[in-house]
Amino acid sequence: MSGILSILANLFISTVPTVIFVFMIFVIFNRFLYRPLAAVMKKREEETTGAMARAREQAAAAEEKTRQYEGTFQSARQEVYRQREVARRSMLEDRQAALSRAQQQSEALVKEAQASLAAEVAQSEKELQATCRSLGQQIAATILGEAAGGEVRP
Repeated sequence: MSGILSILANLFISTVPTVIFVFMIFVIFNRFLYRPLAAVMKKREEETTGAMARAREQAAAAEEKTRQYEGTFQSARQEVYRQREVARRSMLEDRQAALSRAQQQSEALVKEAQASLAAEVAQSEKELQATCRSLGQQIAATILGEAAGGEVRP
């Protein structure tokens, strides 16, 4: 057993410098790397949190402005629609007035044309009656002239 204890004692003595070296590395690592790194990480986290809070505030402000712009835009759109409706109604009224005038003019022209046509028909009937009388007299004269003397007059 003393052999095992002497082996363990030699093993312990040979590991002591390694343990001391590891401990020194740990202290150096902790002092020169971990603590500054942790401080930088903490500062970065605080800055990030602050930046995110500012970003949320700016987003809320932007959203509020967007709502205001949308309200203004909606009001402007309604005003444009109202103006369009007024213009459309005015145009329809003008169109209806123009159609009424055109209809009255066309009715007047139709009545004038009917009156003119009736006058022409009456004139043509008179001329036709006169022509018929004249032809009737000529036919009668021709028929009577043949029957009386055999002589035909033109």
